[in-house]
Amino acid sequence: MTTELNLQVKNTQHNKPILTDVFYTKNNIKKPVVIFCHGYKGYKDWGAWNLAATEFANNKLFFLKFNFSHNGGTVENPIDFPDLEAFGQNNFTTELNDLEDVISWITNNTEYKGEIDSTNITLIGHSRGGGTITIKASENKQISNLISWAGVSDFGARFPKDEKILQHWEKEGVSYIENSRTKQQMPHYFQFYTNFKENEARLTIKNAVQKLNIPHLIIQGEKDDVVLPIEAKKLHSWNPKSTLVIIKEMNHSLGCLQPWNDSKMPVHLAEVVKQSIDFILKK
Repeated sequence: MTTELNLQVKNTQHNKPILTDVFYTKNNIKKPVVIFCHGYKGYKDWGAWNLAATEFANNKLFFLKFNFSHNGGTVENPIDFPDLEAFGQNNFTTELNDLEDVISWITNNTEYKGEIDSTNITLIGHSRGGGTITIKASENKQISNLISWAGVSDFGARFPKDEKILQHWEKEGVSYIENSRTKQQMPHYFQFYTNFKENEARLTIKNAVQKLNIPHLIIQGEKDDVVLPIEAKKLHSWNPKSTLVIIKEMNHSLGCLQPWNDSKMPVHLAEVVKQSIDFILKK
């Protein structure tokens, strides 16, 4: 198996590169493409994502995962969050632009021309990434399959409802959230909220789900206390043709921890990966 790590994909909107990994068997046979999007405060190297990527590649798929350009990582340190300024400037439309750039990069890259089937592209997203891929799949006709892992159903519901809190945020220009792993105070500039409001119709996940006409798999953990199972059920209700899988006892991180030091995936992630591969290969 070939792994190419920390490739720098050029961003069309700004100068921050999109760090990207590809996993595949180099054999000049065209393979379905799988593009994975991490979630909020996430990154491509988190937990057991590399083990998951290897499993996809071992099943004759071309697997790509990447860091959103403004996730807070850098080229030198893609795992922690040394660039908190970038994190604070991130928003949903920036992430959608990044994903579009990644799709364009892989489908137009002559180096992989003999290895990828650009007519068969699956998007997979975890948590917030599940919302991002759903919107992108509703907009980009190149996408063949959509799979959300503990994917959110509503971006807007995650903003404060209290007008006083919003006014305070606007006045201060920034609010902070603690990263439980690194203990950093991670900023959100008020542009994060205004960007959502300015693009609310596009960024309403329900609108995107109702436009879908491609195979759509929703995988959700029964014991997820971050994205509750009701969100998966809502996604399924908005697209009754979708497939809903609820995995007993599974939490939001699919059983993973950071760092993940085992040579095997956790049981729940292994189940999620198997369900996803079977869905893509129509087993």
